[in-house]
Order: sequence, then C-alpha cells, then structure tokens
Amino acid sequence: MRLFGVEFAHPWMFLVILAALPALWWSSRSAGRVVFSSLRVLPDGGGTWRTALAWIPDALIVGAVIALAIALTGPRRGDESSRIHREGISIMMAVDVSGSMRALDLSEKNKELTRLDAVKAVFDDFVRGRKDDAIGLIAFANYADTKSPVTLDHANLVNAARDLTFAKREDDGTAIGKGLELAVQRLIDAKTASKVAILLTDGESNNHEIDEQTAIDDAKKAGIKVYTIGAGTNGVAPIRNQRGDLVPMEVSIDETMLRKIADGTGGRYFRATDNSSLRSIYDQIDKLERTVIEEDVFTSYHQYYVWFVVTAMGLVIAALALRSTLLRRLP
Repeated sequence: MRLFGVEFAHPWMFLVILAALPALWWSSRSAGRVVFSSLRVLPDGGGTWRTALAWIPDALIVGAVIALAIALTGPRRGDESSRIHREGISIMMAVDVSGSMRALDLSEKNKELTRLDAVKAVFDDFVRGRKDDAIGLIAFANYADTKSPVTLDHANLVNAARDLTFAKREDDGTAIGKGLELAVQRLIDAKTASKVAILLTDGESNNHEIDEQTAIDDAKKAGIKVYTIGAGTNGVAPIRNQRGDLVPMEVSIDETMLRKIADGTGGRYFRATDNSSLRSIYDQIDKLERTVIEEDVFTSYHQYYVWFVVTAMGLVIAALALRSTLLRRLP
C-alpha cells in the first residue's frame, strides 16, 4: 500500500487506530468528582480556563494511539540508490485449445497426457525458470481469448494455464490469425524493448476472419518476434473417443504457414513430435536474448516508524504531565 509516495509494509495495522476509542474511555473515566451538600456553596461564574481545556490530555492519548498505529504499519520509502534493474523480456504465449489437442501423442512414459496437458506441464516449468520476464497467455480455437495479460505475477499466470480447457464443440476450430493478432496487440503496450510471441498449434487454420498475413505485418511493425510450434506426430495420432476407446486421428499441421509467420517476424519454427522434443523446444526458446526492464524493487528503505513511536511517547508524556499539573483533576 502506498500513500503520498510512502509505502506501508503492514497496512492492516491501521486497524489498531480502533483502539483509540477504548483509550479515550480509559483516559476520561477517572474524571474527578467532589460531592457538595448544596449547590449554593459553589461559586458563581461557571467554569475556568482549566475546565475548558480539560479535554486536552484525553485528546493527546488518542493522538498517541494513532501515532503508534501508523508506526506499526511500517511506513517507509525506497532508497533510490538501491533500485534493482532486472533483465527480462515480454512474452505472450498463444496456445491452441481446439478439440484436436485431445490427441495423446505427446504423452510421457507410463503417463497418458493430451497435447494440452503436455503443453501445460512444459509451460509451468518454462514460466518458473523466467522469474524476471513478463509473460502472458492466450487461448485460441475458433476464437482468441486472453487468459492472462503480460505479468510478473507468475503464480496467477500458472494457475490460468492450469485452468485451460478444450474449446466447446460450437467454438471448435483453428483461427491462427486471431490468436497471433491478439498476442501482438497484448504485447504492443509492454514496456520492454524485446517482445516475443510463442504460438503453438496442432492443426491448420480454418478461420480467416483475421488474415495471418495481417497479423504478421502487425507483429513486424511492433518489433515482435514470433516463435511457432507445430505440435503432433507425423501421420496419425491416438485420441480417445467419447466411449474412452483409442482411435487414430490424422495429423495435419500447416507447417508452411507456421514457417511463414516465424520467418516473417525474425523468429523460428519448431516441430514437437513427442514430449521430450516439446520440452527441448521450450528450452531453446528459454535462451532468448534479454533486455533491461526497470522495476520499483529496492534493497534498502528509509524507515519512518521511529518518528511515529517518538511522537506517540511524547504525546503520552505530555498528557500525563498536564494531567498531573496544570490540568490536574481532583480525586
């Protein structure tokens, strides 16, 4: 939490301010009382300046509680001389979630995985190994949808990837142009000098509402390098039907288009025919060039809590001093 350029390390400690109410009650409950047999013995003219200012010690106690609460929140300001410059790039992952991604040809040994399951596992490892990179995620089939904008919050990004599901039957299809164009648009506003899109598909584009060449041109204009991955074995791949039986499915990847996208943007095309090759591809992409991205991360801070602790102590001392001298109450 920041306020007026000051960061509060523990903002929930502001709740301690609520203790000002019982403190006020405790401070005022010992008000002096003198019993008179008759009001006639009291002098005329009402209160004095002391009675008019009798509330001040109570107010000082309340102020002390508030000052102490602020101290507990840990007010601090980052030391500009200790700012960290991290190296990183912006990466947008575009993953095909069409029905053909149910094929099992990217399974691990003794573990059956759909193509989408395999991509999720590799994506998880890839993200965890690039803690300084801003990474985003797009899912596409007959549509394109942003699952996560480019972010350094990798925990939520990984959760978004794990939640990826296959497109519904009415949304099934492969719109490579839409997936690439959305990735480009999400990267345009990224603050890094180096921007990369990684597009993975296992089929041929059958939706051309956004032409692939248009997406390629937009990527080139924005200086975005695109790495493309064709996922699937050569020939046929096993897939489970609705009854759970394994049946063969023809593999048809538009490698010509994927190469065109990669070559047109300065990237590379890869082909993943099994799980190990898929991991190898992401390892190769992991060696991309890195550029400097500046973040507000500090190794040291100027701490201000001590000023509020001193203020709280001073207010308490002042309250006690006034209560025992000028604004003393009768027992």
